[in-house]
Amino acid sequence: MSRRGSLKGEDDRVDVNISPLIDMVFILLIFFIVTTVFVDEEGFLVDRPEPSPDPTPQEEEPFVIEITGEGQVVIDGQDVGIGAVRSRVASRMRQAQVPVIVQVDAQARSSIMVRVLDEARLADAETVSVTTRN
Repeated sequence: MSRRGSLKGEDDRVDVNISPLIDMVFILLIFFIVTTVFVDEEGFLVDRPEPSPDPTPQEEEPFVIEITGEGQVVIDGQDVGIGAVRSRVASRMRQAQVPVIVQVDAQARSSIMVRVLDEARLADAETVSVTTRN
């Protein structure tokens, strides 16, 4: 008849057994941990320069090669052309190893700059750097 009377004496509570669910979660966790691929990222090594105990200032002036906007190659105020760069740099490097600086005008052609850099490196210059001017 009435359901209210049955609540007084009987316990209608239903328990859910969750231990198989916990077991399944642990099995899945172990499966994912075991099957995970850890990526071993490779980098590249950088050679860092070692600091010297007492830096000695360079007494020699750098060897400067200028390239004008018109494509002229100027060394020590003289227009020498690309063909004379290697011999001039080689004679200077025989005296002392000094840095070679190529000053390039902003309007100069890059092909001339590349040829001058190649000639300087072929003349056994250890340090060749490029600067621009407007």
